[in-house]
Amino acid sequence: MTQIKTAKFTVIKQHICQKIESGQWQQHDKVPSENELAEQFSVSRMTARRALQELTEQGLLIRSQGSGTFVATFKSQSSLLEIRNIADEIQERGHKHHALQMILSGVELNHEVAILLGLTEGDNAYYSEVLHFENGDPIQLEQRYVNSKLVPNYLQQDFTIITPHEYLSSEAPLTEATHEIEAVLAASNVCQFLAIETNTPCLQVKRRTWSSQGVVSLATLTAAGHKYRLGSHLTFNF
Repeated sequence: MTQIKTAKFTVIKQHICQKIESGQWQQHDKVPSENELAEQFSVSRMTARRALQELTEQGLLIRSQGSGTFVATFKSQSSLLEIRNIADEIQERGHKHHALQMILSGVELNHEVAILLGLTEGDNAYYSEVLHFENGDPIQLEQRYVNSKLVPNYLQQDFTIITPHEYLSSEAPLTEATHEIEAVLAASNVCQFLAIETNTPCLQVKRRTWSSQGVVSLATLTAAGHKYRLGSHLTFNF
């Protein structure tokens, strides 16, 4: 009986998955480079790249240009089909949107955020906190890190007039996005901002967006579960 030989890129994928599943590689740990894997498994760099790319597409790894490849966070991921501007969503319901800009400043990145922005720990970036209201009721807290190299004028904006999403879409048109969606009990200060009790279930979306030049921003959007929902509509053409 002829034995079917496992493709070399599959062997590399199995090796990486085993390291993660066994706990040897934890979330945000850096994994070997394409060159290192190619040498370790005696394959071409293209073969190693395919293995890393497929695991990235499956959500097990995060590839950060210039920094390397890292183990992704160990949480289930969902994707949305469309990124909407919250001001547009509220206005389409016939309601009034306004925003309170609470923080807009430069920050020094920690290890985790730097990886997700494709930057290096200690690099400078921008950070904003904006509280969105619907008919005077606080509906969503937006906490966002922005790549200052790609959006240099972010700190000069007034996000009570234009939303960060609107501004970023005009300055660095989005080409790609990922989402992590989960139910959480928000921190006490976030509950205060949203005018809810501390034991109120919240919906939290972590969104990373890219332009053609790299990662633009990392946003955490938190809303009380009874005030906000996510949905999408998909059309199939036959």
